[in-house]
Amino acid sequence: MFIFTSMKPIETALLSFGMSGRVFHAPFIQLHPGFNLRGSWERSNKKIENAYPGTTSYDSMEAVLADPSIELVIVNTPIYSHFEYASAALKAGKHVVVEKAFTCNTAEAEALVSLAQEVDKKIIVYQNRRWDSDFLTLKKVHESGVLGEIVEAEFHFDRYNPLMSPKRHKEDAGPGAGIVTDLGPHLIDQALHLFGKPTHIFADLRKTRPGTEVIDLFEILLYYPALRVRLKSGYYFKEPIPAFQLHGTKGSFIKTRSDRQEVDLDKGLVPMGENWGVDAPVEFGLLHVDGSSPERVPSEKGEYMAFYENVFQSLRYGASPAVPGEDGIASMRVIDAAYESLEKQAVIPF
Repeated sequence: MFIFTSMKPIETALLSFGMSGRVFHAPFIQLHPGFNLRGSWERSNKKIENAYPGTTSYDSMEAVLADPSIELVIVNTPIYSHFEYASAALKAGKHVVVEKAFTCNTAEAEALVSLAQEVDKKIIVYQNRRWDSDFLTLKKVHESGVLGEIVEAEFHFDRYNPLMSPKRHKEDAGPGAGIVTDLGPHLIDQALHLFGKPTHIFADLRKTRPGTEVIDLFEILLYYPALRVRLKSGYYFKEPIPAFQLHGTKGSFIKTRSDRQEVDLDKGLVPMGENWGVDAPVEFGLLHVDGSSPERVPSEKGEYMAFYENVFQSLRYGASPAVPGEDGIASMRVIDAAYESLEKQAVIPF
């Protein structure tokens, strides 16, 4: 899993130790021998020192950035703060990993990438869903060419949760709020990763929950010369439908959303071992190619650690980031185009 080295570990700090810090970041930083989890900014509840003895609970972001030992800062705070906090970290001489959505708009994304280049620091976007078992399986099937030329793809990130989140930054109307910037970046990044940039975009964005102030249902269409990609997410999907569909000139592949990593991490399981990220056979995708019978495709092993291994290789050995800031810019351009499409009720050239 790792390339072991005697090189000094990357001293790393989080800007939040809520759900994302506890589930998606700290376990991997702690486990990877190329990193040392230095601590986290914790505004009120001081939890990281109990969870990870030897770490520090910083009282402010300024205290994190003033610590000369810290080399990498994880910006895992609410979306509206990403630009401000990532900018401050870069100016303090730190490399930065920024969660999705990268920023609130394209202009902020471009400014962050430009600043990182100016101060000669790496800025990397945390798009862990590229390493979900279901998406890795879809990617393998797509790259195999067994489906021929893809003419239609459909990605869903659906939930049944009509209650509004107690996290006000997700529900109060304002920059970065709503499902388009919450779940949208997962689907958008996966689509761009597989198919590249589209030529045109159309979006249908709606408010469906009683009393909601933010968009909570979206359908975004990405148009390519010979392909259409449909991205959809909402909170009123009681019965699960395929999360991934690929339809090509030679056949189709459909797959449920089944990656276990988030669930297991939330239970406190350590992300390692031969069974980590392994999909249950009942969740295997269905492949049906012209001239043959439908067959189940064993899922690829999900592995979020691959993201942090790439960060390590990037900071220590100059490897290209798997999700560079430029990918964050591309995703934000799609989101901006989606809102422009809503406003104009039109297909938007990309």
